[in-house]
Amino acid sequence: MGRVENKVALITGAGMGLGKAAAFLLASEGAKVAVTDIDAAAGEATAEEIKARGGEAIFHYHDVADADDWPAVVAAVADRFGRLDVLVNIAGIAIAKNVEETSLKDWRRTMAVNADGVFLGCKHAIALMKGSGGGSIINLSSIDGIIGEADLAAYCASKGAVRTLTKAVAVHCAEKRYGIRCNSIHPGYIWTPQTENYLRDLGSLDAEKAKALSRHPIGRLGEPDDVAYMVLYLASDESKFVTGAEMVVDGGYLMV
Repeated sequence: MGRVENKVALITGAGMGLGKAAAFLLASEGAKVAVTDIDAAAGEATAEEIKARGGEAIFHYHDVADADDWPAVVAAVADRFGRLDVLVNIAGIAIAKNVEETSLKDWRRTMAVNADGVFLGCKHAIALMKGSGGGSIINLSSIDGIIGEADLAAYCASKGAVRTLTKAVAVHCAEKRYGIRCNSIHPGYIWTPQTENYLRDLGSLDAEKAKALSRHPIGRLGEPDDVAYMVLYLASDESKFVTGAEMVVDGGYLMV
């Protein structure tokens, strides 16, 4: 308990899946959590559950791809908590199409949420963090930000952008001596609603799940908490000498 005691964390996409798990874990370790999501009902539910468990949380509606949403979200965090210590950019989408099937509309929407959203988050978080002693920015990329998958053309491109943007942000903040670290997390297949929907879009859910399972030498798919614990480490002072790193949480996917 207390690994992020009294730190203020903003988590996007916290209404379900990885974002929800990260919000619960950080709150259980003492963080004050700002939950954001485009799904207001789901985001509100996450914040209310944190409060029911004795934690402190607020919810703010948030379309991460909308540049006009970010100033209001960051201002709400500053007004309520006075600072921001941790930003976790988790909100994202995946469209199961190869490069020939992907429309320009699909491409632009994926890049808007997955890449623009992270860029905007980093930009606005830095402005608040640098005035209050620094902080930690954690960007959710993917194993598909390192390798390619035929049926996830736009997703792979967007997550590759997150991977290298993270390094650019890390170097910038280090050179400016802001005290801000920035790292990316690269999960394998984590069993979330997004993963289930993606596999279902490919064909038979059971068959596609079995195929995905076979790619993970550890013998199982990941669980949201597997990623949440990496978020916790990067949010905590335990990782104070870690910046610009690619933290792979993939059950061995990339080693075979």
